[in-house]
Amino acid sequence: MEIEDLVEIGTIVAAQGLQGELRVKTSSDFPERFEKSGVRWLQVQSHQTPTEIDLVRGKQIPGKNIFIVKLSGIDDRNQAESLRGAKLFADKSDRPHLEEEEYHVADLIGLEVYHQDTGENIGFVCDVFTAGNDILEIQLHKQPEPEAETKVDLSQVTRVSKKRKLQRKKNKKKKPVTVLIPFVMEVVPIIDLSANWIKIDPPRGLLNLDLVEESR
Repeated sequence: MEIEDLVEIGTIVAAQGLQGELRVKTSSDFPERFEKSGVRWLQVQSHQTPTEIDLVRGKQIPGKNIFIVKLSGIDDRNQAESLRGAKLFADKSDRPHLEEEEYHVADLIGLEVYHQDTGENIGFVCDVFTAGNDILEIQLHKQPEPEAETKVDLSQVTRVSKKRKLQRKKNKKKKPVTVLIPFVMEVVPIIDLSANWIKIDPPRGLLNLDLVEESR
């Protein structure tokens, strides 16, 4: 099956015990993705095509976004350790039933975000995670101007450790500025998946857009 036909549901973060069980950090809102046995797809390296594998069983660690799962053919800790960082996928067509006002995480990623009152295109949804309630992470279209770099002639730096530190700082890329908003009706009143956008009505100060503008 092609990766375009799959949806990512979690990342293997560690081995669990000695019998090949795995700790999986979920990126799905549906526990049945891990609790219901059946076919899943495993991608060990990001450049590889996911391969079919059977999920034997799974259970959630209470209070955490982590599942303990058993995959067919993974029977000892060494095998489990070798899968650290691997991705698990499910068939897109095999979607759990959604109640009204429920959404698949994959459908929210990439949605353009508009301010309901001003119509401004603020950014896009770059991630969704759970922290008690669902949270949308929005990457802003208006990014602060990069700070002017103080140029240092590394050839004049004699201490090796300091030179390495300056080189790492020079090569380090700044992450884009993002903001977090609660995924609740009061803040995100309008969602149009077919048009690929949402409209938000954030309380004053929630987005901290003024601070971003001041730093430009």
